[in-house]
Amino acid sequence: MLHKTRGIVLRTVKYGDTSIIVSIFTELFGQQSYIVNGVRSSKPKAARGNLLQPGNILELVVYHQEVKNLQRISEFKLGFIYSSLHFNVVKNTVALYMIELLQKCLKQPEQHLDLYYFAENALQLLDTAPMPVAANLPLFFTLKVAEYLGFRLNGRFSEYTPYLDLLEGHYTDLPPHHVNHLDPDNSELTDQLFQCQEAAQLAAISMPKERRRKLLYAYLDFLRLHLADFTELHSPPILHEILDA
Repeated sequence: MLHKTRGIVLRTVKYGDTSIIVSIFTELFGQQSYIVNGVRSSKPKAARGNLLQPGNILELVVYHQEVKNLQRISEFKLGFIYSSLHFNVVKNTVALYMIELLQKCLKQPEQHLDLYYFAENALQLLDTAPMPVAANLPLFFTLKVAEYLGFRLNGRFSEYTPYLDLLEGHYTDLPPHHVNHLDPDNSELTDQLFQCQEAAQLAAISMPKERRRKLLYAYLDFLRLHLADFTELHSPPILHEILDA
């Protein structure tokens, strides 16, 4: 049966001589794997395979059968045309981090509508955003992905609750008796990031690069504490090197 859906390309793997298997986070079906034939040959039709690079947002017509692990695509085209993301090294690196994080978090082929719409909007924002937004977006994106997966940070930073307990997922009055918590400065920054509703607010949050690095690894630890089989990401060291340039 054919279905129309939007999707974000997460990963492509060569298959045979002319085909690929592409992993796509779809609007309707969550993460799905599709085999696409004839996109690695010298024929003009194969050029369409360039649309299947990670981070691209597509409009798809797909065959879907619940009992199959590998589906097929009937039609695909760009659902959004980036103006800078693929050409700006900073934005491209941020996008690759976002895509890898989604890969690590989406283990089962199930629908995540709110997370899908957030991820698509975040990629579009990254494409048009100024550099201060791009620098803070990995932090904001990681916090929000955790929220959409059900691991929301509860409470707010205040002088009475200045410590963020990452194990329990809430702000506390005293530092917890374990290492998985943030000090008051980093707890306050986390609250500011989490409360952002628009790009201008994200751009207004300033922090040194070492603090940004520390926070990102803390947020990844938060996911690791709460999400089964969450494995280490390869992109953060590259991301930090690019953001420091």
